[in-house]
Amino acid sequence: MNRKLIYVVLGAVAVLAVVGVLVWRSRPAAQPEEALRSAVVERGTMLVAVSASGSVEPEARVGLAFELGGRVAEVPVKVGDRVEAGDVLARLDARQLALQVQQAEASLALIEAQLAQLQAGPRPEEIAATEANLEAAQAQASAAAARRDRVEDGASEAQIASAEAQVASAKLQKEVAQDTYDAITEEDTGRSHRKEHANYNLYVAKEALAAAQAELDRLLSGADADEVRASRANVAVSVAQGDAAQAQLALLLAGATDEQIADVEAQVVQAEAAVELAKIAMRQTALLSPFDGVVAEVNVMAGEMASIGRPLVTVLDTSRFHVTVDVDEVDVGQLSVGRDVEVTLDALPDVVIDGTVKRIAPDAQTVSAAAGLEGGVVYYDVTIELDPTDAPIRADMTANAVIVVDELTGVLKIPTWVVRVDRDAGQTYVHKQVGDDFERVEVRLGVRYQGVAQVLDGLAEGDEVVWIPESGVFDFGGERCG
Repeated sequence: MNRKLIYVVLGAVAVLAVVGVLVWRSRPAAQPEEALRSAVVERGTMLVAVSASGSVEPEARVGLAFELGGRVAEVPVKVGDRVEAGDVLARLDARQLALQVQQAEASLALIEAQLAQLQAGPRPEEIAATEANLEAAQAQASAAAARRDRVEDGASEAQIASAEAQVASAKLQKEVAQDTYDAITEEDTGRSHRKEHANYNLYVAKEALAAAQAELDRLLSGADADEVRASRANVAVSVAQGDAAQAQLALLLAGATDEQIADVEAQVVQAEAAVELAKIAMRQTALLSPFDGVVAEVNVMAGEMASIGRPLVTVLDTSRFHVTVDVDEVDVGQLSVGRDVEVTLDALPDVVIDGTVKRIAPDAQTVSAAAGLEGGVVYYDVTIELDPTDAPIRADMTANAVIVVDELTGVLKIPTWVVRVDRDAGQTYVHKQVGDDFERVEVRLGVRYQGVAQVLDGLAEGDEVVWIPESGVFDFGGERCG
């Protein structure tokens, strides 16, 4: 093939290519397969529901703290341990408090013994001892009275005669001693010891004579005033002692009075309270689990000083779970206690958990819509109790709740993905298939739930609606935006 022919062929191919491109560009754009997705308007049942989100909470969450300060002796649990009600989570050093309990119990026992003795009355040996004391006091008083009488009456004739005889005898003994002493001379060789002995005997005889003479003089002179007063005082003291012994015996025989028993009974009550307070303080040294559950936090170690009121161990009651969600004030009026709820968890997307509305807060919470602006979003806390499940639920998981509030029957409904919203007019509409063509139809919608919308006006049962992509419109179903 010559070169000229080659050029002609290439030129023809180029022209055909350009024409082909122009023809392809000029043909109407084919609708993608997805644009032909359609749905039929149906009549059926729809649920009216309120959706809200929150977090999973255990039945109870308690941060436990000591009511006493002190050094921590032991912490027998760790995070994740399962515990039962009454298990020890931490314990303080309680040695000093244990001694205080013993001391209080000993004081109580002593006072109780005193009360028992008062209520039982005197023992026979106590009565006998008191009677003996009374007899001794009475005998002492009698002796004192007799001595007083002798002093006041003075000496009798017999006492004087006896005293005179004592004086005479003493004089005779003194004379004999004197004669013996005088008979011994200094010249008696080897007799010096006899002279000393005779001198001693003479001295003794003189002293005896002086004493006998003094006693005789006392008897002859009569009673001394000081001696009389002293004897009378002895009598008074002895009589008082006897009276006291008599009164003591009478009190002992009469027994304790009601007032005395009441006073000791009050002391018993006070001592019992002291024992109980000591035991309470002793019990407060142990941090106990209030229920069966799981240890979530441990913020203390053995040997640390624990301060009053600082949470040290957190325990969760995981026997049941609930979810607290925030419901807008617009929707809360539709809710009531006992409503069924479906709950899904972000952590377990394939699990649906049934629940029940257990509580609707009586007062609202307000969240500011934007910083510095007045007003905000008003919502109410709604508590949902979850049914028992085998799903591995954990506290604080993010939860999404759908609360069914009504069931509508015999309503027209379409999927929300076919509904469009005119951004300029704010009007909802759909494309309805009419033969081979598509007609834009404005619709008025009602309840929307789980991707389905209630049709109030604009469509009839059996109509076929189609999703067609457009620019400048909003996809009502939230799946596409034009």
